[in-house]
Amino acid sequence: MEGVILVTGAAGFIGFHLVQRLLKDGCDVVGIDNLNEYYDIQLKKDRLKLLNENNNFAFHKVDIKEKKAVDHIFETYRPTYVINLAAQAGVRYSIENPYAYVDSNLVGFVNILEACRRYPVKHLIYASSSSVYGGNKVSPFSTGHNVDHPVSLYAATKKANELLAHTYSHLFGIPTTGLRFFTVYGPWGRPDMAYFSFTKDILSGKPIKVFNHGKMERDFTYIDDIVDGIVKLIDKIPMPNKNWDETKDGISTSFAPYKIYNIGNNNPVPLMNFINALESVLGKVAKKVYLDMQPGDVLKTYADISDLERDINFKPSTSIEEGLRKFVDWYKEYYKAEV
Repeated sequence: MEGVILVTGAAGFIGFHLVQRLLKDGCDVVGIDNLNEYYDIQLKKDRLKLLNENNNFAFHKVDIKEKKAVDHIFETYRPTYVINLAAQAGVRYSIENPYAYVDSNLVGFVNILEACRRYPVKHLIYASSSSVYGGNKVSPFSTGHNVDHPVSLYAATKKANELLAHTYSHLFGIPTTGLRFFTVYGPWGRPDMAYFSFTKDILSGKPIKVFNHGKMERDFTYIDDIVDGIVKLIDKIPMPNKNWDETKDGISTSFAPYKIYNIGNNNPVPLMNFINALESVLGKVAKKVYLDMQPGDVLKTYADISDLERDINFKPSTSIEEGLRKFVDWYKEYYKAEV
């Protein structure tokens, strides 16, 4: 891929792995991140330390809610491609801190869209989320399903991102692709994610909190599979369909240069099976506290990835057992943890 690739949220979990892959492929990458304290900032700094070892990477501490700072990055580097992964993450945190999501996921995203309008790019890829499916009951979740019933503010902001992207694709011809991520896990992951906190608590002998008494399923997707999909999509630029008809063409495409994909494993795993697999890798049985469902949570996520399979031959290949083993190996080394 020619030209500069701008990755926002470069010090985040997915952003870090994506930048690593792009640099390995010989790309010139500019990364921005605000290094907020939503979770351990040292983890973010350690990710950046590894990225900064490559001369093809330039990092700037920038908060995407600051329009002037965003515009300066675009004016300086004139990126060819933009991959927007910067966002305030977390479902439950959004209940207590709604304005953090407004600032980053709404104001920040509009700043990215405006910069792409002012400094034209070939393709804007941005992070949406499986949480947009909200109260949907039909599974697997399809990009052809209606997503007008979010159950968390986080989900609502991600749905808003898709609407904003479509508007800018239509009005200004900016090719945009939204990716609905499904429970991404792996080394260098986010400490607020269940698999991460489970590992920490099991190793330290503390009980883990099992919500909805374990009666949940998640489409766990290993980070390398996610990154492979993103990279393959960079040059898969959506084209407008002037003859678009929602009754036969589907709502994940448009008369504008716009596309939405699910990016997941297409294999929901019951939570208790996931915990059993983690226990097996750790060689230690978890003490469990069974609790009721949390506000904003959903019972099941299950990605229909048929269009991603068709368009880029996307085939996740990492099993839960293999993925958890790689995560635990990293965790033990990074935190000097012992069983």
